[in-house]
Amino acid sequence: MSGSSSSSTGGSGTRSDNAIDRRLRGLMARGEHALIGYMVAGYPDEHTCTDVALAMIDGGVDILEIGIPFSDPIADGPTIQRASYIALSRGMTPRKALEMAKVIRGSSDTPLVAMTYYNIVYRIGMERFASMARESGIDGLILPDLTYDEADDMIRVAHMHGMDLIFLVAPNTSDERLNMIASVSKGFLYLVSVYGTTGERDRFHEYTMDAIRRVKGLIMGRVPLAVGFGISRREHVRAMLDAGADAIVVGSAFINMIERSREDSKGRMLEGVRQLTYELKQATKQV
Repeated sequence: MSGSSSSSTGGSGTRSDNAIDRRLRGLMARGEHALIGYMVAGYPDEHTCTDVALAMIDGGVDILEIGIPFSDPIADGPTIQRASYIALSRGMTPRKALEMAKVIRGSSDTPLVAMTYYNIVYRIGMERFASMARESGIDGLILPDLTYDEADDMIRVAHMHGMDLIFLVAPNTSDERLNMIASVSKGFLYLVSVYGTTGERDRFHEYTMDAIRRVKGLIMGRVPLAVGFGISRREHVRAMLDAGADAIVVGSAFINMIERSREDSKGRMLEGVRQLTYELKQATKQV
């Protein structure tokens, strides 16, 4: 399942040459932690979303996660659900989202991760979707509704095309299951910080920190550990990293920033996104 020697298509290298691995290894070698920023393709509209992505990259995001909107996003809270609904209502499709990724790839070497739901992959076809994604510059895939137990074919296809298939684990995932998932994880392992869906929070329970410490101890450096869901402030970032996270995933905070500044000029909105990214990135260096 490792796919470490599989050749990929569309001009990509082998899976072991993946950009996510290189970026995270480089950061860790410098004693830094990674900021992974999430955006919804097509939000606030088809054209502005590309500028949002580039503002996040300019602000310092280390890995960009592009959400491909789906009509039933079960892992997402109200903020991302609303953004996805707006994007879909304005005509965003998986193909358009990947075309957007290709434009971003043409302007930056920041690793790109596509996050969507398996129904989209299934309808397009695993092989075709993976080929389209890789040709668009996607380095990794997150499919929250695809379980480890049913992922063998997707792991094989993703690795064949030079992409990481990134798995989510919960605070209460058993030690045995964590070890099995870690054994096939590439890129990073995504720990959901709270029970429930995404969305900004004022504070986190101690069980979140306990989960980070437990998972970090179990995976023993086999794969970097990213933590997401609800993180929106510098103090959140510092707490997660202090508990042992290697990377932080932030999504709803960016969407809320866009929503709050939609009445402003486009330039002011993009500057707000850029500044938020910069502040969160600086927090990853101050642990």
